[in-house]
Amino acid sequence: MLQFLKYVLATIIGIALFATLSLVILIGIGSAVSSDEKVTIDEKTLLKLDLNQPIREVGVENPFAEIGGPFGNNENVVGLKDIIAALKGAQNDDKIKGIYLKTEGPQAGWATLEEIRNQLIAFKKSGKFIVTYGESYSEKGYYLASVANKIYLNPAGGLEWNGLSVEYSFLKGTFDKLDIKPIVFRVGEFKSAIEMFSRSDMSEASKKQSLELITAINNNFLNNVSTAREIPVEKLKNLADSLSIDNPQAALANKLITNIGYWDQFEAMLKKDLKVDDKKKISFVGVEKYLKSGGQEKEGDFNTRIGVLIAEGEITSGDGSDESIGSDKFISELKKVRDDDKIKAVVIRINSPGGSALASDVMWREIKLTAKKKPVIASMSDVAASGGYYMAMGCDTIVAQPNTITGSIGIFGLIFNVKDFMGNKLGVTFDGVGTNAHSDWPTATRDMSQFEKDMIQKSVNEGYETFTKKAAEGRKMPIEKLKSLAQGRVWSGVEAKQNGLVDVLGSVDDAITIAAKAAKLEKGDYRVRYYPEKKKPFDELIAKVMGDKESKVLDSHLGEFATYAKLFKKLTNMGGVQTRLPFEMTIE
Repeated sequence: MLQFLKYVLATIIGIALFATLSLVILIGIGSAVSSDEKVTIDEKTLLKLDLNQPIREVGVENPFAEIGGPFGNNENVVGLKDIIAALKGAQNDDKIKGIYLKTEGPQAGWATLEEIRNQLIAFKKSGKFIVTYGESYSEKGYYLASVANKIYLNPAGGLEWNGLSVEYSFLKGTFDKLDIKPIVFRVGEFKSAIEMFSRSDMSEASKKQSLELITAINNNFLNNVSTAREIPVEKLKNLADSLSIDNPQAALANKLITNIGYWDQFEAMLKKDLKVDDKKKISFVGVEKYLKSGGQEKEGDFNTRIGVLIAEGEITSGDGSDESIGSDKFISELKKVRDDDKIKAVVIRINSPGGSALASDVMWREIKLTAKKKPVIASMSDVAASGGYYMAMGCDTIVAQPNTITGSIGIFGLIFNVKDFMGNKLGVTFDGVGTNAHSDWPTATRDMSQFEKDMIQKSVNEGYETFTKKAAEGRKMPIEKLKSLAQGRVWSGVEAKQNGLVDVLGSVDDAITIAAKAAKLEKGDYRVRYYPEKKKPFDELIAKVMGDKESKVLDSHLGEFATYAKLFKKLTNMGGVQTRLPFEMTIE
């Protein structure tokens, strides 16, 4: 017994020491990465632009990504604003001789890629070079690579060149199996967001708008590649239709790339161009470290600012999260910006497929109030549709990229009848009493009458009238014309500009310039500040660890039923009146 107790005591002490040591190491590393690191740039340095990772408006740096273990599972997320800032700084930095572009498969939308690509083109105009090496290139990756002076492809690699497509998932069969009955209400022929619940394939209206959208994006893609590589658009189309780019030799023969080679051959080329000794290593610096070196444009007066307020993710009520736009949190940040006398104009940077109609409307109201006090410009990123467009229409001017996905001016209601799901799958039944005929309405735990359904449809109709009326007023457009462009229809930035839903085609920098001009500020007289302010890496890590708490509790207590509980929670969150983009749209 005594021996057993010794082992138990030793185990407890070992666990305690391990936990304490882990905490000390975690805090030590966190403090180190959170400190102001001094970075020195060597002569003949290349800016390494690694885009083979998620790209968001504002980056998230995981200091433990390369260490592994329980904290190393989360990827770094590179920020678009940091990429642009680094490119601008490097353009006029004598120590930066060029860019090594790593872009085999960037995880970003087409408008984000457009912003980066245009800044790469501006960098080349400084007389410096851009080179890229890839074992393979997706079409998104090649879109960026196409601006490079030298494009290397591994001899055993490949280049995707077969056109763009979009594929949707349909859940009707899944809900049938789970005994969940989606009850949908909508306004607009093209408001096809609900089709994933009610159909097993695309409607003709959905096919029409989806094809026109990806065709517009593809045309922009082909025209820009044609200009960069000096290849006629028709030839590029024929190469895709015939699947002719089936190996690196075909890519080289058709001038899509400049070289076929392995990494060592690419590296030897770089050393020769940089005039670096064969025995020495090439000096590379990443975006984060470069910015820490002070490698960015000089800023103007501290007391004169343009505030850029980020609105990224699905729209919800409340505080939201790092991956959604919570109306309460957004409004709190907007009020800070509105009441700050140092901020002379505001840019609302929108990257959202929409979400809650109520949350969209209360944010629109606060944007309108802000616009009465100072200029407010909307800058659309990859997606600014439905609820995302609702936010934009409260601004003085709307700026979008040619391949921004926007519009989707429509509304739908969604309620899931889970009575059979809860009873048949989980054994949970419901019963209750009420003081009136419809006290529990709307409900997800019984069949609603036609009268009750009609009342919800009435609410959806009224929501659509409110949406279109405010959109028409914001765009200074007759309501009849606005409604002809609405109906839930999705447009590319180019089409939206042609139809009057967007004012200017351009980047977030263009939106900032417009905001400055509206505030009567000259370039160099102001600073640009992003809100909410970026968290420190260690704070991001702690937030992520704590954010997984709810999921772990469900797994722990419900076991195999946790999957059903999470699905039920997600469906519940999607309930109610929505201004949301049709489907989960990924264009590849």
